[in-house]
Order: sequence, then C-alpha cells, then structure tokens
Amino acid sequence: MSHNTFGHLFRVTTWGESHGPALGCVVDGCPPKLALSEPDIQVWLDKRRPGQSRFTTQRQEPDAVKILSGVFEGQTTGTPIALEIENVDQRSKDYSEVAKAYRPGHADYTYDAKYGIRDYRGGGRQSARETAARVAAGAVARKILGSGITIRGALVQMGPHRIDRSAWDWDATGDNPFWCPDRQMAQTWEGFLDGVRKAGSSTGAVIEVVASGVPAGWGAPVYGKLDGDLAAAFMSINAVKGVEIGDGMGAAALSGEENADEMRMEHDKVSFLSNHAGGILGGISTGQDIVARFAVKPTSSILTPRKSVTRDGKDTDIMTKGRHDPCVGIRAVPVGEAMMACVLADHFLRHRGQVG
Repeated sequence: MSHNTFGHLFRVTTWGESHGPALGCVVDGCPPKLALSEPDIQVWLDKRRPGQSRFTTQRQEPDAVKILSGVFEGQTTGTPIALEIENVDQRSKDYSEVAKAYRPGHADYTYDAKYGIRDYRGGGRQSARETAARVAAGAVARKILGSGITIRGALVQMGPHRIDRSAWDWDATGDNPFWCPDRQMAQTWEGFLDGVRKAGSSTGAVIEVVASGVPAGWGAPVYGKLDGDLAAAFMSINAVKGVEIGDGMGAAALSGEENADEMRMEHDKVSFLSNHAGGILGGISTGQDIVARFAVKPTSSILTPRKSVTRDGKDTDIMTKGRHDPCVGIRAVPVGEAMMACVLADHFLRHRGQVG
C-alpha cells in the first residue's frame, strides 16, 4: 500500500492499524531547536480520545504518545520525529461478521477489490483510529506555526440540525461534548443523538475549521494552491464526502457584487470588508481568517441489518456489532484542526524557502 505520506517540506507518514499493537507517524521536515515534549502533543490527542462521553465510541484508549526520535534535551533536532501510540483496548471478536461480508457505505469492499486482502479487525487501515496519528503530527505543526496563528474547529451541523451563527461563541465549544459554538443547539443535539444512539443508528455532521493570524502570501499558483491542499487534506480524513472554502457552494447563489470582498486601506494595510473567499484568493492567503468546512457521512457500522454480499459472492444481510461513534463527526473536529495545521506548516516552510 502506497500513498501514506502527505506534505512537501513538512511531510507526515502515518502507519498502523486499528487493532494492531500500535499506530503512529513519522514527521519529516520539522526545523531544529523547537521546544517539543510529549505533553505538547498529548493535549491535542486528549481532545480526540474516544470514550469521553456517551456520544462517542466507548473504546477506552488512553492514546498516550511516545516520542521515539527527533527530539533531544527537549528540542527538535531537525531529523525525523517518530511518534507512537499504543492500542490497548481492541475487541477483534466483534468483527467476525465483517470478515465474511462487506458493510454497506464502508470501504470493506473497495479495499478487498484493490488488494485482495484486508484487515477486518476494526477496519484495519480504513479505521478512523488512524487519525490519532494525524492529530499527533498536527501538534508538531502547531509548534512550527507558533503562537501567532490560532486554529480552532467547531461542529456546525449534526444531521439536519444547523447552528445559529448569530449565537456563535468559541468559548462554548469547550462546554459541551460536541464542540458546538451554539449553546442552545448543543442541547438540541444531545436529545437528537441520544435517539440515534439508542436506535443503533448514526448521523452525519459538518465541521468548520478557522485559522487566524495567517499572513498574506502563503500558497502558490497554479498547482500548489493553499485551498487545493486544504481540500485534499480534509478529503483524506475518513468518512469525509465534501469540502468548502469560505462560502463554498453557497457562492454560486451570490451576485458578483455580493461575492466581491471589497478592500480599503487601514493603518497602512489592506483591510477586507467581508470574507466570502475564506481567506484565500488564487490559491494564496489574503491575511484574513482561513475558513473551511467539511462534511462527514454517517458512521457505516450500525445495528440495523443492511443488504450486502459476502466475500465469496453471495447475497446476505449484515449488522455490525462492536463499539462505534453514532456521529463520527464529533471526534473529527480535532482531526480537522490537525490537518489545517499540517497544511499551513507545510506552506509556511515552502513560502519561506521561496521568498525568504
């Protein structure tokens, strides 16, 4: 299996399976002499860790990270940084039926069609468990970006229920189990997801990630566009089926006058009067907030029997046992933040390398 590496100057290779002994990543291209320790990484992994509420999988993984290389006396050395996260709470027996038949909506069939072999235990390499390594890599990327750049994510839609944007409060995201910036909608989601969970079903979600403090000039035309790399990074996350930058699909309904982000000079700097572009024009950052959203489909592992086929070509029905997220989008919020950080760190290094 190839294509487990992303990035150009800041490169991340992830490895491991859901029910293997461990998973992790190798981060290459990190500059030397940056302060880095395991607690610096752990704080972000704890945001993604499963089993923190009744609304996520009850798999109990501490997600304790170990730095195996690339750090000496508390500083990065400029050599590859290897990070390891052990798996400690696997229940492979829950997946005995998945070994024989494919889950509709899951990648079981496509992996088998491509490789002729697959690790069915928890989905193996297909599992969202792989994203823990991305979050660890994102922690390193944040060190490169520094404190001047802030990256925050929030859940803005669960199933058919959207937040009220006029009620947006970043502080609220830490006060509920959904990373919801609308306190009232968080209460609605609680009742909605309880019903979904008790029915053994699942629902989708939309996550918004905002990066503040990114200067103008990052990104490169034509095939190194910042928004192109962001879109690819978000689409690489398990279960993601759509990405928007700025107004995204909604821009199609605007007039040219409405969509134009007008400009004025303010304190000898260019100031924008709106941000329909999501902080990126022509693939290059404008200096405004970079705003991106991605849609996560409902978890494919559900208790309702679904029509499927077996590996030997027979019709069957399948019901997935085990511990699964009724809304995998909840734990996708820190993953989205991490992917934003990795892409921005890569573009920072590329920009510095080209223009100084």
